Amino acid sequence: MTEPSLGSGEIETDYKVGQDNIDGKLGPIGYDIHNPVFATSGLTAVGFVFLTLIFPDQAGATFVAVRDFTITKLDWLFMHIVNFFVIFCIALIFMPISKVRLGGKDAEPDYSYLEWFAMLFAAGMGIGLLFFGVLEPVYHMNVSGPLGVASPIAADGSIIGENVEAARAMGLAATFYHWGLHGWAVYAIMALALSLFTYNKGLPFSIRSCFYPILGDRVWGWWGHVIDILAVFATLFGLATSLGLGAQQANAGFSFAFGLEISTNAQVIIIILVTAVALVSVWRGLDGGVKILSEINMGIAVLFFLFVLLAGPTLIGLNGFWTGLVAYTRDIIPLSNPFGRTDDAYRQGWTAFYWAWWVSWAPFVGMFIARVSRGRTVREFIICVLLIPSLIIFIWMGVFGGIAIDQILVSPETSLVKANVIDNYSPELSLFGMLNELPFTKTASTIAIFLALVFFVTSSDSGSLVVDTITAGGKIDAPVPQRIFWCVIEGLIAIVLLIGGGLSALQAGVTATGLPFSALMLVMCYTIFQGLRSEPR
Repeated sequence: MTEPSLGSGEIETDYKVGQDNIDGKLGPIGYDIHNPVFATSGLTAVGFVFLTLIFPDQAGATFVAVRDFTITKLDWLFMHIVNFFVIFCIALIFMPISKVRLGGKDAEPDYSYLEWFAMLFAAGMGIGLLFFGVLEPVYHMNVSGPLGVASPIAADGSIIGENVEAARAMGLAATFYHWGLHGWAVYAIMALALSLFTYNKGLPFSIRSCFYPILGDRVWGWWGHVIDILAVFATLFGLATSLGLGAQQANAGFSFAFGLEISTNAQVIIIILVTAVALVSVWRGLDGGVKILSEINMGIAVLFFLFVLLAGPTLIGLNGFWTGLVAYTRDIIPLSNPFGRTDDAYRQGWTAFYWAWWVSWAPFVGMFIARVSRGRTVREFIICVLLIPSLIIFIWMGVFGGIAIDQILVSPETSLVKANVIDNYSPELSLFGMLNELPFTKTASTIAIFLALVFFVTSSDSGSLVVDTITAGGKIDAPVPQRIFWCVIEGLIAIVLLIGGGLSALQAGVTATGLPFSALMLVMCYTIFQGLRSEPR
């Protein structure tokens, strides 16, 4: 067995990408799979789908129990782990090893900044911008009470003036906390590890490669199989959560704009149709499918954002961004502290779930970011991955949340946002409640629905490419039918989670897979540091 080697440049190992794969044809369908990972992941996923369909009630009860245990008993663990990720990334920026270039000293970026940011935007943010952009600031302002800040809305619906500014700022800051540096640090660590050990060390493009400094050639055996299988499950359930939320959002939009009934059946049909579209993009590959959809997505999102900003109260929207940013900067440390707090509804019901969700998305988004980030220095990579997407999200959610909060405070009796978020909790309708008070409501709602669907497709197809790479032993050019298989499996898991318990089931899948993978990512921080130390700068 070759011992771990961290000399200058590539790691010396006899392992070749795909050497343990099984390839061939089954009729006209070609395959090239890493059998232990593909078989275990695929059969388990298919079994999960069938068991949930056969026993939906029992599955629903299990999902709720898993979610409740994880977010109430282990919230402190999630928060400490993600806090460490942020500190680690910031420390790397100021170290000399951050001058290392991903791909070697002479590597050039494969994509321009605009193309790079577009793919970060579409894959790393996804449906969350639309689903939570209005919901979270309003909910945290009034219901969850982060850091004990009191609601400005009294029991009788009247506005308590002295609570308004503090609650407005905290609602926005609490949202920024879930979508800012902490979440993107999770992605940055995964993507940096994959880039370093693939482009600089010459190892296969697979999660297991990141653990070579510790395991040596044992990483190509069952230790590595377990790591990759965990990554597959985390990715599948993280994506399924987003697909389920996307279906709920699109269904709510169709109901608001066109009167379509909100139901699980309608959401299942939406998932099926969008998965069918994603199959076309998956077939076309990264440059022919995902890249084009990402750029379309970014263009539509920018136009939609500008419409809301300019058609709504512009200064109030911009003030929402600034108010939230100032409060976030001021309160990021107390928001990050898991102990001595009384805001369980916020800390457990939201923060713990979010960190599990970000971690479960890390294999998917990390591999995707790594695929498009060769040629960047480590310092450039970390700064851009942490700050650029965070700033875009802060602007988006500051404007959307600021306008929605203003609508409630100005007209609490008639605000649809208040009705959908506070009075009768219907989170999927929160965005459309805000759009209801802007001009061209039906047109704007239609654009929002279309944008949600494109986000939906982009997440599904890029996730399929990533899972296929993991289960093909690090190969990025495996046969197309394998990608199609994983695209279909993602859609089916989202469907059975909706059938088996709705949002609770989606949250349970994320938290159950996010916890073990967060522990692996802690180890990954050590291997990144060891790998960078040996690289020429």
